[in-house]
Amino acid sequence: MALKIFNTLSGEKELFSPLTEGEVRMYVCGVTVYDSAHVGHARSLITFDVIFRYLKFSGHRVEFVRNFTDVDDKIINKANEEKVGWEKITARYIEEYYRDGEMLGLLRPTAEPRATLHIPDIIALIERLEAKELAYRVDGDVYFPVERFAGYGKLSGKKIEEMEAGARVEVDERKKSPLDFALWKSSKPGEPTWDSPWGPGRPGWHIECSAMSTKYLGQPFDIHGGGRDLMFPHHENEIAQSEGAFGKPLARYWIHNGLLTVNGEKMSKSLGNYFTIQEILQVHDAAALRHLFMGSHYRSPVDFSTEALEEAGRATDRIHETLARAGQSLKPGAEAIPEAGLMDAFRSEMDDDFNTPRALALIFDEARALNRSLDEKNSKGLEGRAAALRSMCDALGLLHSGYFERKKERWLKKGIVNREEIESLIARRDGARREKNWPEADRIRQQLRDKGILIEDTPGGTLWKVK
Repeated sequence: MALKIFNTLSGEKELFSPLTEGEVRMYVCGVTVYDSAHVGHARSLITFDVIFRYLKFSGHRVEFVRNFTDVDDKIINKANEEKVGWEKITARYIEEYYRDGEMLGLLRPTAEPRATLHIPDIIALIERLEAKELAYRVDGDVYFPVERFAGYGKLSGKKIEEMEAGARVEVDERKKSPLDFALWKSSKPGEPTWDSPWGPGRPGWHIECSAMSTKYLGQPFDIHGGGRDLMFPHHENEIAQSEGAFGKPLARYWIHNGLLTVNGEKMSKSLGNYFTIQEILQVHDAAALRHLFMGSHYRSPVDFSTEALEEAGRATDRIHETLARAGQSLKPGAEAIPEAGLMDAFRSEMDDDFNTPRALALIFDEARALNRSLDEKNSKGLEGRAAALRSMCDALGLLHSGYFERKKERWLKKGIVNREEIESLIARRDGARREKNWPEADRIRQQLRDKGILIEDTPGGTLWKVK
């Protein structure tokens, strides 16, 4: 089965055919770096990390560009609140963002451009729009006249008349239409500013992505992605200014991930249900968060709760434990080839618009089957099936190195038991076993279990893990 992608632009699943065979050029809108990234950001980051991974897994060479918006009203406001330069704000949160990405197990994109490093490209694009009479000046500001672009609304399905009456439109009597959006904003005291043909100022939000995506990927490119909340006005405006400037499509396939709620409500600091990525990963593993999000199709909304995340963590444990158990049963140094039938089934599910819920179901079916084979000491096809399970999990980014050790560290931080106490109890139990004092050995095993610690006797010694 060939890959099919739901294209927001057409509203249908379409056979994916990249512009250049074997190569994919993909742009995804990144974060505005004025605050810590939250679990809603994580949903989008993980969605496109999975897509990036699967395209690579399918044999494509992928040029993946994800930007930073590092000049914006929110950044300026934050800098004013803290009485520091805006550059300090952006530097802080870009550094934090990279730390979050590493903890989430994200693959690094091919390029991660920052808007402020592409001001000449942005100015050149606005000048091109002016030459085509798709930009007009008002007191040092430059606006895009929406009514002059015939295709406006084709991504979101909105009509200009309806949008003009909408409450989301910012009122500015200087504009020809309330829908017209800023390409360039004249400078105000204390704001970051750059010289331009229209006077000192800074770029509007939408033009930044158009300039950066075209610079790194050309126009058109294959895939443009982002959260569903960006469809309008951000992506609609990108299409208008990019296609208006160059007279050809910006991107061929538009992918939007569904939004996230928390316990059925919109995430909000005022409601007390706002969680940063760092806060979540102090308590839960990133693999569990990834598993939770992949349990829903990327286009569907996800309702986040600690209960759902804990259940995802238990499911993730089962995958890692199955692979660890299978690894102990394989011959040392054996190079296993993934079982072809399993891999074909996995590709079939993922080729259906990156259907991760179905792919996960396949993974868990195989994990259960592998455990039955291990219980029955049936080694037939074991190596190939275990290799297939690992390959499927790798393709989704589910396997994070050091998983069980991180789980131990999170448990130890709770203070129920410390490492020295565990090792001391295990040593006492080993002594009881040597003396064939089975009741004492069983008592210590239960004592550890009561503290959330499970032990396993192996030829190499006694191992422990968190229950």
